[in-house]
Amino acid sequence: MSITVRAAAKINLHLGVGRVREDGFHPLDTVYQAIGIHDDLTLTDAADLTLRTQVADHIDPAAVPEGSDNIVLRAARLLADHAGVGAAGAFEVRKDIPVAGGMAGGSADAAAALVAYDRLRDLRTPDEDLLALAARLGSDIPFSLVGGTARGVGRGEVVTPVEDLGSWWWVAVPSAEGLSTPVVYRHFDELRPDAPEVPASAEPLLAALASGEPVRLARALHNDLQEPAIDLRPELGDLIARGEAEGALRGMVSGSGPTVVFLCESADGAHETALGLAGAGHEVVLTATGPVAGAHVLA
Repeated sequence: MSITVRAAAKINLHLGVGRVREDGFHPLDTVYQAIGIHDDLTLTDAADLTLRTQVADHIDPAAVPEGSDNIVLRAARLLADHAGVGAAGAFEVRKDIPVAGGMAGGSADAAAALVAYDRLRDLRTPDEDLLALAARLGSDIPFSLVGGTARGVGRGEVVTPVEDLGSWWWVAVPSAEGLSTPVVYRHFDELRPDAPEVPASAEPLLAALASGEPVRLARALHNDLQEPAIDLRPELGDLIARGEAEGALRGMVSGSGPTVVFLCESADGAHETALGLAGAGHEVVLTATGPVAGAHVLA
């Protein structure tokens, strides 16, 4: 018996970051969107708990954590412990989401692992329990379960779906070299010692989403981690400028980076922007629409 689950990359349309708390976390007010770049995870019955990973050409296999530290195996063990069953099964992940790219590729894999293990073992775990387990694994993982477009508060793990009737066109340019999320947050603290305790509100972004107008959404995009990411990797700023010169409505760093995403007005606009960026020497340029579903069973 086997089951395959698909989980999508995420981008942050709004990422407001507050001053670091005593527990070391930053309060967030963010709006996530799942877009059509996916990882597919297959779980097959087996006596032992194992993992094999296949990656797309634009991903460095060495960047994928191996062994017991891989979040897929951690997710399976956590759910098995919760259900009081043994952790066993052969996982195979086919990755297309950039690693350490600010698009929650690891979170997508963890969400897929939770869904696959629950369904294959017929555990029938309540949704609220899956979301609570996901939050224990990482702040982005609850959203990777939910998908679509959603607002996240707290550390980003308290997720509420929002109505999004738009169909948005994105171009994503990953980097060959990842960027550590903790490093970006530490640099944010260095650059913004006066950051407010309450993060910038996502309300303007939500209003732009409700309008269905790409130009209005482009103007509302916001990421407090973009400044520290560009300060660490100045070429990201150059990439944003180039993509906008190629016709994108707006470019921004995705999450903590280094992937840069561009909002375009239409499918044709995304195609033209992607061609321009490829012609400028960027070897990997991905196009995707959003929003798309969260972790869900394919077969």
